[in-house]
Amino acid sequence: MSKTYRGYTLEQVAKTIDHSILKPDFTYADVDAGAALALKYNTASYCIRPMDVPAAAKALAGSTVNVCTVIGFPHGSSTTATKAFETSDAIKNGADEIDMVLNISALLSADFDYVERDIRAVVEVAHAAGASVKVIFETAFLNDEQIVKACELTEKAGADYVKTSTGFASAGATLHNVQLMKATVGDRLKVKSSGGVRTLDQLIDYIDAGVTRSGCSATEQVLEEFIAKAV
Repeated sequence: MSKTYRGYTLEQVAKTIDHSILKPDFTYADVDAGAALALKYNTASYCIRPMDVPAAAKALAGSTVNVCTVIGFPHGSSTTATKAFETSDAIKNGADEIDMVLNISALLSADFDYVERDIRAVVEVAHAAGASVKVIFETAFLNDEQIVKACELTEKAGADYVKTSTGFASAGATLHNVQLMKATVGDRLKVKSSGGVRTLDQLIDYIDAGVTRSGCSATEQVLEEFIAKAV
């Protein structure tokens, strides 16, 4: 019987993690090492920069670890046409999952039609190729009302997940924001926490709140903590 911690097995926890290697100063060697780590722990996906998709796809071929990449990252201010092209290019290179940043400026300006069209353009390209779409809100810039609105626009645009953060703003995921997003989308969309997910208990708190994915760069630390604590 598998060992558990807080009611979860290692496999269950690992399959909520999108192991993330996204900093601009990461080298090719860092990307290769990240792929090996994702394979070692059998994470849900390996989330890398668009330039790294071909290498990740090659390294993960034949595994159950998906290739995830980011679009319009980290500010969300690329044009819609650029985001759609980025998405198409990433999928051609081997991406299975697309994490796009919504247009934060348009959302804060209450240009909701633009935000929805921007998301929908990416969704249409991704879904046509069988890829899923997670929409990053960058909640550090938003109040509760704006987070709820972002959830509603994401759902209307047909995306698969709502996601808290890029990890590059002043703050990342919080339990409050995760709970608010889950309460808004229910079971119609999935929720991903990201930004500052660095401990096992924090990760499981998010899972208990309804998250099915968490972006994490501290994957090895978190899962080795699980192995040490599980009974």
